[in-house]
Amino acid sequence: MPLSPEEPGPPGLLEDRQDAGRRLAERLRKYWSHDVVVVGVARGGVVVAYPIAESLHAPLDLVVVRKVGLPENPEYGVGAIAEGGVERLPRGPAATRGPSEAELRPVLTEERLELERRVRVYREGRPRPDLGGRTVILVDDGAATGNTIEAAMDAVRPRGPGRLVLALGVCPPETFHRLGTLVDDLVVLLVPESFFAVGEWYRDFPAVSDSEVLRCLRRAHRMEALASP
Repeated sequence: MPLSPEEPGPPGLLEDRQDAGRRLAERLRKYWSHDVVVVGVARGGVVVAYPIAESLHAPLDLVVVRKVGLPENPEYGVGAIAEGGVERLPRGPAATRGPSEAELRPVLTEERLELERRVRVYREGRPRPDLGGRTVILVDDGAATGNTIEAAMDAVRPRGPGRLVLALGVCPPETFHRLGTLVDDLVVLLVPESFFAVGEWYRDFPAVSDSEVLRCLRRAHRMEALASP
């Protein structure tokens, strides 16, 4: 039975992804003594996840997800894919109102190639941590429709977490309430009634580079190595 998601907080502005991570870390202190793994949704979610992993003294992992956009408008997401062969694409009646499978095929081919590249670059040959029976805190800077977050969940669940917690910087109310039914706990900093895009709720919301993702992961791995007996 999922726990009740936390109530939405008053709208405001987050400074940047690091600020979101620090604020979320305060809200997630109740998990400090649990067997926790923090998993950031690459790219932006890894930057938010790093301060959380640091605060909870927990390992930092990532899940690579790619939005699937319209061929003529890549920013308009109609689905998402994630590592492990996860695909969340329009099915049934929803598919009849959107692009056909043939129209999406070149987009999917391109996004799969980019997903594979990111997995190869970010993991650097390191094995993924065992999630079996552990509390997994899945982190992203925000969610609009929730498609990419649900794809990330689909990638994480087969690894057997004992509890799945979702932590987000911002999302609209309808997404908040839907995602809250899919996880054991939901922590979101901002749930504004008026919502256009995740980035409008951050004062500073630059694109995240591969090098920034790698910097967060490497720092977390160094800390974990130093903490090991």
